Amino acid sequence: MPVKNIIKIKSVKTVKGNEIQLFSTESLQSFDKTLLYIGVVHGDEQAGEFLVYKLIDEVKKNFELINNNRILFIPLLNPDGKALDIRGNFNGVDLNRNFPTKNWEKSENIDKYYSGPSPGSEIETRFVIDIIEYYKPDLIITLHTPYRVINYDGPAQDIAKLISDFNNYPVQEEIGYPTPGSFGTYAGIERNIPTITLELPEDVDQNILWEENRKALIELLKY
Repeated sequence: MPVKNIIKIKSVKTVKGNEIQLFSTESLQSFDKTLLYIGVVHGDEQAGEFLVYKLIDEVKKNFELINNNRILFIPLLNPDGKALDIRGNFNGVDLNRNFPTKNWEKSENIDKYYSGPSPGSEIETRFVIDIIEYYKPDLIITLHTPYRVINYDGPAQDIAKLISDFNNYPVQEEIGYPTPGSFGTYAGIERNIPTITLELPEDVDQNILWEENRKALIELLKY
């Protein structure tokens, strides 16, 4: 397979000057589908970055894992929030309430679920929107904590069940509370892109989480 490397193809600086990076498999041939993996939407949910980088390492060791697909990786979407160990970004905005969806609403309170002053107001949100509009992914996987479930939006039920076959996490279409302006609504429901939110249990060693989810994340590369 003529895939040469995994390279950084796009980046943007945050309010605090940290870099958000998009990596891609670099290929000399056409591809069948595009998959996008995203880690650390919420700054205090940091296990996703570790798992995305572990997946990048697996692909580097064996490019045959991706079949004829193009794989995009954002290991760390919210570096400012990670540095502060908070849910939101530096502006205190919950990125998973900031997407320009039909159900977006401005938060009454400026708390950890603050939706921002307007939909798509944040650098991090716009970065993801630009990537989706330009690269048009066929499947998106985001990694969160603290629940041990597979949540999905859009036409992704079969994919969620496939993941569950490997990691034994329960599949859950509804997360249990309203999420206006969420990424799942933006990508999965309103754009009909199969969108998986893989919720990892918190307070579990990241190496254990990787072993629990390694086979599922690798299997998705072939989607």
